[in-house]
Amino acid sequence: MPSRFVRPALRLTHIEASSGIVLVVAAVVAFLWANLSFFGDSYLDFWHTHLEISVGPFHLENDLKHFVNDGLMALFFLVVGLEIKRELVLGELRNPRKALLPVVAALGGMIFPAAIYLVFNGGDSIAVRGWGIPMATDIAFSLGILALLGSRVPVGARLFLLAVAIADDIGAILVIAIFYTSDLNLTFLVFGLLVLFVMWVSANINIQSPMFFVPLGILAWYCFYESGVHATIAGVIIGFITPTTSLYNSEEYDQATRQISDMFPVRSAEEDFRAKVEYEARLLSDVSRQSIAPLSRLQHGLHNWSAFLIVPIFALANAGVRLGGIDILDSLTSNLAIGIGLGLVVGKTIGITGLAWLVAKLGLGQLPTGVDGRILTGVAMLGGVGFTVSLFIGELAFRGEYQPLLDTAKLGVFSGSIVAGLIGYLLLRIGTRKHY
Repeated sequence: MPSRFVRPALRLTHIEASSGIVLVVAAVVAFLWANLSFFGDSYLDFWHTHLEISVGPFHLENDLKHFVNDGLMALFFLVVGLEIKRELVLGELRNPRKALLPVVAALGGMIFPAAIYLVFNGGDSIAVRGWGIPMATDIAFSLGILALLGSRVPVGARLFLLAVAIADDIGAILVIAIFYTSDLNLTFLVFGLLVLFVMWVSANINIQSPMFFVPLGILAWYCFYESGVHATIAGVIIGFITPTTSLYNSEEYDQATRQISDMFPVRSAEEDFRAKVEYEARLLSDVSRQSIAPLSRLQHGLHNWSAFLIVPIFALANAGVRLGGIDILDSLTSNLAIGIGLGLVVGKTIGITGLAWLVAKLGLGQLPTGVDGRILTGVAMLGGVGFTVSLFIGELAFRGEYQPLLDTAKLGVFSGSIVAGLIGYLLLRIGTRKHY
Protein backbone atom coordinates (compact mmCIF):
# COMPACT_ATOMS: atom_id res chain seq x y z
CA MET A 1 0.00 0.00 0.00
CA PRO A 2 1.61 3.31 -1.07
CA SER A 3 3.01 5.50 1.69
CA ARG A 4 1.61 8.63 0.03
CA PHE A 5 -1.82 7.37 1.06
CA VAL A 6 -1.04 5.54 4.30
CA ARG A 7 0.86 8.36 5.99
CA PRO A 8 -1.73 11.09 5.41
CA ALA A 9 -4.49 8.68 6.43
CA LEU A 10 -2.75 7.77 9.68
CA ARG A 11 -2.09 11.44 10.44
CA LEU A 12 -5.79 12.01 9.90
CA THR A 13 -6.73 9.36 12.48
CA HIS A 14 -4.56 11.07 15.11
CA ILE A 15 -6.05 14.50 14.30
CA GLU A 16 -9.56 13.04 14.47
CA ALA A 17 -8.79 11.45 17.85
CA SER A 18 -7.93 14.86 19.31
CA SER A 19 -10.82 16.64 17.60
CA GLY A 20 -13.18 13.93 18.84
CA ILE A 21 -12.28 14.86 22.42
CA VAL A 22 -12.98 18.55 21.70
CA LEU A 23 -16.29 17.52 20.12
CA VAL A 24 -17.31 15.55 23.22
CA VAL A 25 -16.43 18.51 25.46
CA ALA A 26 -18.50 20.86 23.26
CA ALA A 27 -21.49 18.48 23.35
CA VAL A 28 -21.31 18.15 27.14
CA VAL A 29 -21.04 21.93 27.56
CA ALA A 30 -24.09 22.39 25.31
CA PHE A 31 -26.09 19.84 27.29
CA LEU A 32 -25.21 21.43 30.65
CA TRP A 33 -25.78 24.94 29.34
CA ALA A 34 -29.24 23.98 28.10
CA ASN A 35 -30.31 22.14 31.27
CA LEU A 36 -28.72 23.66 34.38
CA SER A 37 -31.14 26.05 36.04
CA PHE A 38 -28.25 28.44 36.74
CA PHE A 39 -28.20 29.38 33.03
CA GLY A 40 -31.97 29.76 32.69
CA ASP A 41 -33.03 30.17 29.06
CA SER A 42 -29.72 31.67 27.97
CA TYR A 43 -28.88 28.70 25.72
CA LEU A 44 -31.98 29.09 23.55
CA ASP A 45 -31.85 32.88 23.75
CA PHE A 46 -28.24 32.97 22.56
CA TRP A 47 -28.60 30.60 19.60
CA HIS A 48 -31.89 32.20 18.56
CA THR A 49 -30.29 35.65 18.43
CA HIS A 50 -31.59 37.31 15.28
CA LEU A 51 -28.96 38.48 12.79
CA GLU A 52 -29.18 40.49 9.58
CA ILE A 53 -26.33 40.89 7.10
CA SER A 54 -26.61 43.19 4.08
CA VAL A 55 -23.91 43.81 1.48
CA GLY A 56 -25.19 45.82 -1.47
CA PRO A 57 -28.09 43.88 -3.04
CA PHE A 58 -27.38 40.76 -0.98
CA HIS A 59 -29.36 40.31 2.22
CA LEU A 60 -29.27 37.50 4.80
CA GLU A 61 -31.59 37.25 7.77
CA ASN A 62 -31.79 34.36 10.26
CA ASP A 63 -30.91 33.32 13.80
CA LEU A 64 -27.39 32.50 14.97
CA LYS A 65 -27.99 28.75 15.00
CA HIS A 66 -29.00 28.74 11.33
CA PHE A 67 -25.95 30.80 10.40
CA VAL A 68 -23.83 28.09 12.05
CA ASN A 69 -25.71 25.25 10.33
CA ASP A 70 -25.89 26.88 6.90
CA GLY A 71 -22.74 28.99 6.94
CA LEU A 72 -19.97 27.53 9.08
CA MET A 73 -20.96 23.98 8.17
CA ALA A 74 -20.41 24.84 4.51
CA LEU A 75 -16.70 25.02 5.39
CA PHE A 76 -16.97 21.64 7.14
CA PHE A 77 -18.52 20.14 4.00
CA LEU A 78 -15.86 21.84 1.88
CA VAL A 79 -13.26 19.86 3.86
CA VAL A 80 -15.39 16.73 3.40
CA GLY A 81 -15.44 17.38 -0.35
CA LEU A 82 -11.66 17.79 -0.38
CA GLU A 83 -11.21 14.52 1.55
CA ILE A 84 -13.51 12.67 -0.84
CA LYS A 85 -11.67 14.09 -3.88
CA ARG A 86 -8.33 13.06 -2.37
CA GLU A 87 -9.60 9.52 -1.75
CA LEU A 88 -10.95 9.24 -5.28
CA VAL A 89 -7.73 10.48 -6.88
CA LEU A 90 -4.93 9.42 -4.52
CA GLY A 91 -6.39 7.12 -1.87
CA GLU A 92 -7.98 3.71 -1.57
CA LEU A 93 -10.99 4.69 -3.68
CA ARG A 94 -8.89 5.46 -6.77
CA ASN A 95 -8.61 1.76 -7.64
CA PRO A 96 -12.07 0.43 -8.61
CA ARG A 97 -11.30 -3.08 -7.37
CA LYS A 98 -9.91 -1.88 -4.02
CA ALA A 99 -12.71 0.67 -3.69
CA LEU A 100 -15.46 -1.88 -4.27
CA LEU A 101 -15.33 -3.43 -0.79
CA PRO A 102 -15.49 -0.23 1.32
CA VAL A 103 -17.97 1.41 -1.08
CA VAL A 104 -20.35 -1.58 -1.04
CA ALA A 105 -19.89 -1.88 2.75
CA ALA A 106 -20.77 1.82 3.12
CA LEU A 107 -23.80 1.30 0.89
CA GLY A 108 -24.95 -1.50 3.19
CA GLY A 109 -24.29 0.79 6.14
CA MET A 110 -26.74 3.29 4.66
CA ILE A 111 -29.48 0.99 3.35
CA PHE A 112 -29.92 -1.20 6.44
CA PRO A 113 -30.17 1.68 8.97
CA ALA A 114 -32.71 3.47 6.77
CA ALA A 115 -34.70 0.23 6.38
CA ILE A 116 -34.77 -0.38 10.14
CA TYR A 117 -35.87 3.22 10.71
CA LEU A 118 -38.70 2.81 8.21
CA VAL A 119 -39.86 -0.41 9.88
CA PHE A 120 -40.61 1.66 12.99
CA ASN A 121 -41.64 4.93 11.38
CA GLY A 122 -42.79 4.18 7.83
CA GLY A 123 -46.43 4.56 8.80
CA ASP A 124 -45.96 8.00 10.37
CA SER A 125 -46.22 10.71 7.70
CA ILE A 126 -44.15 13.13 9.80
CA ALA A 127 -41.57 10.88 11.47
CA VAL A 128 -40.81 9.21 8.13
CA ARG A 129 -38.93 12.40 7.16
CA GLY A 130 -36.08 11.33 9.43
CA TRP A 131 -35.13 8.18 7.50
CA GLY A 132 -31.75 9.67 6.55
CA ILE A 133 -30.66 10.34 10.15
CA PRO A 134 -29.19 6.88 11.02
CA MET A 135 -27.35 6.61 7.69
CA ALA A 136 -24.45 8.86 8.74
CA THR A 137 -21.04 8.04 10.21
CA ASP A 138 -19.09 10.64 12.19
CA ILE A 139 -15.47 10.41 11.01
CA ALA A 140 -14.08 12.36 13.98
CA PHE A 141 -15.76 10.21 16.63
CA SER A 142 -15.34 6.82 14.94
CA LEU A 143 -11.67 7.32 14.08
CA GLY A 144 -11.10 8.91 17.47
CA ILE A 145 -12.39 5.81 19.27
CA LEU A 146 -10.29 3.62 16.97
CA ALA A 147 -7.19 5.68 17.75
CA LEU A 148 -7.69 5.02 21.49
CA LEU A 149 -7.02 1.34 20.78
CA GLY A 150 -3.55 2.09 19.40
CA SER A 151 -1.68 -0.89 17.94
CA ARG A 152 -4.43 -3.33 18.92
CA VAL A 153 -6.13 -2.46 15.65
CA PRO A 154 -4.21 -3.19 12.42
CA VAL A 155 -3.50 -0.33 10.04
CA GLY A 156 -5.73 -1.96 7.44
CA ALA A 157 -8.74 -1.70 9.75
CA ARG A 158 -8.18 2.05 10.24
CA LEU A 159 -7.88 2.62 6.50
CA PHE A 160 -10.98 0.49 5.88
CA LEU A 161 -13.03 2.56 8.35
CA LEU A 162 -11.72 5.78 6.83
CA ALA A 163 -12.66 4.62 3.31
CA VAL A 164 -16.11 3.47 4.48
CA ALA A 165 -16.69 6.80 6.28
CA ILE A 166 -15.64 8.76 3.18
CA ALA A 167 -17.97 6.70 0.97
CA ASP A 168 -20.68 7.17 3.60
CA ASP A 169 -20.14 10.94 3.40
CA ILE A 170 -20.78 10.78 -0.35
CA GLY A 171 -24.08 9.05 0.33
CA ALA A 172 -25.04 11.54 3.05
CA ILE A 173 -24.28 14.47 0.73
CA LEU A 174 -26.49 12.97 -1.99
CA VAL A 175 -29.29 12.40 0.52
CA ILE A 176 -29.08 16.02 1.71
CA ALA A 177 -28.97 17.39 -1.85
CA ILE A 178 -31.79 15.25 -3.26
CA PHE A 179 -34.19 14.54 -0.41
CA TYR A 180 -33.83 17.51 1.92
CA THR A 181 -34.18 20.29 -0.63
CA SER A 182 -37.33 22.42 -0.52
CA ASP A 183 -38.82 25.35 -2.46
CA LEU A 184 -36.33 25.11 -5.32
CA ASN A 185 -35.47 28.40 -7.02
CA LEU A 186 -33.99 27.46 -10.39
CA THR A 187 -32.72 30.98 -11.14
CA PHE A 188 -30.45 31.07 -8.09
CA LEU A 189 -29.44 27.42 -8.60
CA VAL A 190 -28.39 27.98 -12.23
CA PHE A 191 -26.49 31.14 -11.30
CA GLY A 192 -24.76 29.28 -8.44
CA LEU A 193 -23.74 26.45 -10.78
CA LEU A 194 -22.45 29.04 -13.26
CA VAL A 195 -20.27 30.61 -10.55
CA LEU A 196 -18.91 27.16 -9.67
CA PHE A 197 -18.17 26.53 -13.36
CA VAL A 198 -16.19 29.78 -13.52
CA MET A 199 -14.24 28.66 -10.44
CA TRP A 200 -13.51 25.28 -12.03
CA VAL A 201 -12.28 26.82 -15.32
CA SER A 202 -10.17 29.37 -13.43
CA ALA A 203 -8.57 26.69 -11.24
CA ASN A 204 -7.68 24.62 -14.28
CA ILE A 205 -5.92 27.52 -16.01
CA ASN A 206 -3.79 27.98 -12.86
CA ILE A 207 -5.45 31.03 -11.36
CA GLN A 208 -4.63 30.51 -7.68
CA SER A 209 -5.22 33.79 -5.88
CA PRO A 210 -7.48 33.53 -2.80
CA MET A 211 -8.59 37.11 -3.54
CA PHE A 212 -10.21 35.72 -6.69
CA PHE A 213 -11.70 32.48 -5.35
CA VAL A 214 -12.97 33.52 -1.90
CA PRO A 215 -15.54 36.08 -3.19
CA LEU A 216 -16.68 33.61 -5.86
CA GLY A 217 -17.03 30.87 -3.24
CA ILE A 218 -19.14 33.14 -1.02
CA LEU A 219 -21.28 34.11 -4.02
CA ALA A 220 -21.81 30.42 -4.91
CA TRP A 221 -22.78 29.70 -1.28
CA TYR A 222 -25.28 32.59 -1.30
CA CYS A 223 -26.88 31.39 -4.54
CA PHE A 224 -27.29 27.84 -3.17
CA TYR A 225 -28.65 29.29 0.08
CA GLU A 226 -31.32 31.20 -1.83
CA SER A 227 -32.00 28.35 -4.27
CA GLY A 228 -33.47 25.96 -1.71
CA VAL A 229 -30.67 23.41 -2.18
CA HIS A 230 -28.86 23.30 1.16
CA ALA A 231 -26.02 25.81 1.08
CA THR A 232 -23.47 23.30 2.37
CA ILE A 233 -23.66 21.49 -0.99
CA ALA A 234 -21.82 24.44 -2.52
CA GLY A 235 -18.91 23.69 -0.17
CA VAL A 236 -18.87 20.05 -1.27
CA ILE A 237 -18.81 20.96 -4.97
CA ILE A 238 -15.98 23.46 -4.43
CA GLY A 239 -14.04 20.62 -2.78
CA PHE A 240 -14.74 18.35 -5.76
CA ILE A 241 -13.54 20.88 -8.35
CA THR A 242 -10.32 21.78 -6.50
CA PRO A 243 -7.35 20.61 -8.64
CA THR A 244 -5.18 17.74 -7.40
CA THR A 245 -2.17 18.59 -9.56
CA SER A 246 0.45 21.25 -8.85
CA LEU A 247 1.86 23.84 -11.23
CA TYR A 248 5.35 22.32 -10.96
CA ASN A 249 6.08 18.59 -10.97
CA SER A 250 8.98 17.19 -8.93
CA GLU A 251 11.57 17.60 -11.70
CA GLU A 252 10.48 21.15 -12.51
CA TYR A 253 10.50 22.00 -8.80
CA ASP A 254 14.05 20.69 -8.42
CA GLN A 255 15.24 22.58 -11.50
CA ALA A 256 13.55 25.85 -10.49
CA THR A 257 14.88 25.81 -6.92
CA ARG A 258 18.43 25.12 -8.14
CA GLN A 259 18.25 27.99 -10.63
CA ILE A 260 16.98 30.38 -7.96
CA SER A 261 19.61 29.27 -5.43
CA ASP A 262 22.38 29.84 -8.00
CA MET A 263 21.03 33.25 -9.01
CA PHE A 264 23.32 35.18 -6.69
CA PRO A 265 26.71 34.00 -5.36
CA VAL A 266 27.08 33.96 -1.57
CA ARG A 267 28.99 37.14 -0.69
CA SER A 268 27.87 38.29 2.71
CA ALA A 269 30.13 41.31 2.56
CA GLU A 270 28.08 42.93 -0.20
CA GLU A 271 25.88 45.83 0.88
CA ASP A 272 22.73 44.46 -0.75
CA PHE A 273 23.41 40.84 0.29
CA ARG A 274 20.41 40.68 2.66
CA ALA A 275 18.05 42.07 0.00
CA LYS A 276 19.25 39.46 -2.50
CA VAL A 277 18.71 36.66 0.04
CA GLU A 278 15.19 37.87 0.76
CA TYR A 279 14.46 38.10 -2.99
CA GLU A 280 15.63 34.51 -3.49
CA ALA A 281 13.62 33.38 -0.47
CA ARG A 282 10.45 34.94 -1.87
CA LEU A 283 11.01 33.24 -5.23
CA LEU A 284 11.66 29.90 -3.50
CA SER A 285 8.52 30.38 -1.39
CA ASP A 286 6.41 30.99 -4.51
CA VAL A 287 7.84 27.95 -6.29
CA SER A 288 7.37 25.78 -3.20
CA ARG A 289 3.77 26.89 -2.82
CA GLN A 290 2.97 26.22 -6.45
CA SER A 291 4.60 22.78 -6.22
CA ILE A 292 1.87 21.69 -3.77
CA ALA A 293 -1.48 20.78 -5.29
CA PRO A 294 -4.29 23.28 -4.47
CA LEU A 295 -6.30 20.45 -2.93
CA SER A 296 -3.50 19.59 -0.50
CA ARG A 297 -2.90 23.25 0.38
CA LEU A 298 -6.58 23.92 1.01
CA GLN A 299 -7.12 20.71 2.97
CA HIS A 300 -4.04 21.37 5.11
CA GLY A 301 -5.13 24.95 5.75
CA LEU A 302 -8.76 24.21 6.62
CA HIS A 303 -8.79 20.80 8.27
CA ASN A 304 -7.77 21.86 11.77
CA TRP A 305 -10.10 24.87 11.66
CA SER A 306 -12.93 22.51 10.72
CA ALA A 307 -12.06 19.81 13.25
CA PHE A 308 -11.22 22.01 16.23
CA LEU A 309 -13.48 25.05 15.73
CA ILE A 310 -16.34 24.63 13.25
CA VAL A 311 -17.57 21.16 14.27
CA PRO A 312 -17.35 21.92 18.03
CA ILE A 313 -19.33 25.15 17.45
CA PHE A 314 -21.91 23.08 15.55
CA ALA A 315 -22.11 20.66 18.49
CA LEU A 316 -22.43 23.56 20.90
CA ALA A 317 -25.34 24.97 18.87
CA ASN A 318 -27.16 21.69 18.27
CA ALA A 319 -26.41 19.24 21.11
CA GLY A 320 -28.24 21.19 23.81
CA VAL A 321 -31.33 19.01 24.21
CA ARG A 322 -33.51 20.46 26.98
CA LEU A 323 -34.82 17.71 29.24
CA GLY A 324 -37.26 19.93 31.11
CA GLY A 325 -40.78 18.97 30.14
CA ILE A 326 -39.59 15.84 28.31
CA ASP A 327 -40.41 12.36 29.52
CA ILE A 328 -37.00 10.80 28.80
CA LEU A 329 -38.21 7.22 29.07
CA ASP A 330 -41.13 7.85 26.72
CA SER A 331 -38.84 9.67 24.28
CA LEU A 332 -36.19 6.93 24.27
CA THR A 333 -38.82 4.22 23.80
CA SER A 334 -40.66 6.08 21.04
CA ASN A 335 -40.60 4.63 17.52
CA LEU A 336 -38.62 7.65 16.37
CA ALA A 337 -35.75 7.20 18.87
CA ILE A 338 -35.78 3.39 18.59
CA GLY A 339 -35.65 3.58 14.80
CA ILE A 340 -32.64 5.90 14.93
CA GLY A 341 -30.87 4.02 17.74
CA LEU A 342 -31.33 0.55 16.25
CA GLY A 343 -30.49 1.90 12.81
CA LEU A 344 -27.13 3.17 14.08
CA VAL A 345 -26.28 0.17 16.28
CA VAL A 346 -27.79 -2.80 14.43
CA GLY A 347 -28.32 -1.48 10.91
CA LYS A 348 -24.79 -0.13 10.50
CA THR A 349 -23.22 -3.31 11.91
CA ILE A 350 -25.25 -5.70 9.75
CA GLY A 351 -24.96 -3.56 6.64
CA ILE A 352 -21.21 -2.93 6.74
CA THR A 353 -20.20 -6.38 8.01
CA GLY A 354 -22.64 -8.32 5.83
CA LEU A 355 -21.89 -6.65 2.52
CA ALA A 356 -18.12 -6.51 3.17
CA TRP A 357 -18.20 -10.25 3.89
CA LEU A 358 -20.30 -10.88 0.76
CA VAL A 359 -17.93 -8.95 -1.51
CA ALA A 360 -14.94 -10.84 -0.06
CA LYS A 361 -16.77 -14.19 -0.34
CA LEU A 362 -17.60 -13.59 -4.00
CA GLY A 363 -13.95 -12.80 -4.70
CA LEU A 364 -14.74 -9.25 -5.79
CA GLY A 365 -12.63 -7.70 -3.04
CA GLN A 366 -10.34 -8.59 -0.16
CA LEU A 367 -10.50 -7.67 3.49
CA PRO A 368 -7.47 -5.70 4.73
CA THR A 369 -4.56 -7.68 6.19
CA GLY A 370 -5.14 -8.66 9.80
CA VAL A 371 -8.88 -7.94 9.72
CA ASP A 372 -10.88 -10.96 10.92
CA GLY A 373 -14.57 -11.29 11.73
CA ARG A 374 -14.27 -9.75 15.21
CA ILE A 375 -12.32 -6.73 14.01
CA LEU A 376 -14.63 -6.25 11.03
CA THR A 377 -17.68 -6.33 13.31
CA GLY A 378 -16.07 -3.91 15.78
CA VAL A 379 -15.13 -1.48 13.02
CA ALA A 380 -18.64 -1.75 11.54
CA MET A 381 -20.09 -1.00 14.97
CA LEU A 382 -17.97 2.17 15.17
CA GLY A 383 -19.56 3.15 11.87
CA GLY A 384 -22.76 3.53 13.90
CA VAL A 385 -21.36 6.55 15.72
CA GLY A 386 -23.42 9.10 13.79
CA PHE A 387 -23.45 12.30 15.84
CA THR A 388 -22.39 15.31 13.69
CA VAL A 389 -23.91 14.45 10.31
CA SER A 390 -26.84 12.60 11.92
CA LEU A 391 -27.66 15.73 13.96
CA PHE A 392 -27.24 17.81 10.82
CA ILE A 393 -29.71 15.68 8.83
CA GLY A 394 -32.06 15.71 11.83
CA GLU A 395 -32.06 19.51 11.77
CA LEU A 396 -33.01 19.39 8.09
CA ALA A 397 -35.68 16.71 8.53
CA PHE A 398 -37.47 18.24 11.50
CA ARG A 399 -37.36 21.98 10.96
CA GLY A 400 -40.21 24.44 10.88
CA GLU A 401 -43.54 22.81 11.67
CA TYR A 402 -41.80 19.49 12.43
CA GLN A 403 -39.56 21.00 15.13
CA PRO A 404 -41.31 19.21 18.06
CA LEU A 405 -39.80 15.89 16.95
CA LEU A 406 -36.23 17.21 16.84
CA ASP A 407 -35.29 16.70 20.51
CA THR A 408 -36.53 13.09 20.42
CA ALA A 409 -34.50 12.51 17.26
CA LYS A 410 -31.41 13.96 18.97
CA LEU A 411 -31.88 11.62 21.94
CA GLY A 412 -32.02 8.73 19.48
CA VAL A 413 -28.77 9.91 17.87
CA PHE A 414 -27.03 10.32 21.24
CA SER A 415 -28.15 6.96 22.63
CA GLY A 416 -27.43 5.04 19.41
CA SER A 417 -24.01 6.65 18.92
CA ILE A 418 -22.96 6.03 22.55
CA VAL A 419 -24.04 2.37 22.47
CA ALA A 420 -22.38 1.77 19.08
CA GLY A 421 -19.16 3.44 20.25
CA LEU A 422 -18.98 1.50 23.52
CA ILE A 423 -19.74 -1.92 22.01
CA GLY A 424 -17.40 -1.29 19.08
CA TYR A 425 -14.60 -0.28 21.43
CA LEU A 426 -15.10 -3.33 23.67
CA LEU A 427 -15.21 -5.72 20.70
CA LEU A 428 -11.91 -4.35 19.44
CA ARG A 429 -10.35 -4.04 22.89
CA ILE A 430 -11.16 -7.54 24.18
CA GLY A 431 -9.46 -10.45 22.54
CA THR A 432 -7.25 -8.53 20.13
CA ARG A 433 -3.50 -8.43 20.33
CA LYS A 434 -1.21 -5.53 19.55
CA HIS A 435 -0.07 -5.12 15.93
CA TYR A 436 3.40 -3.72 15.72
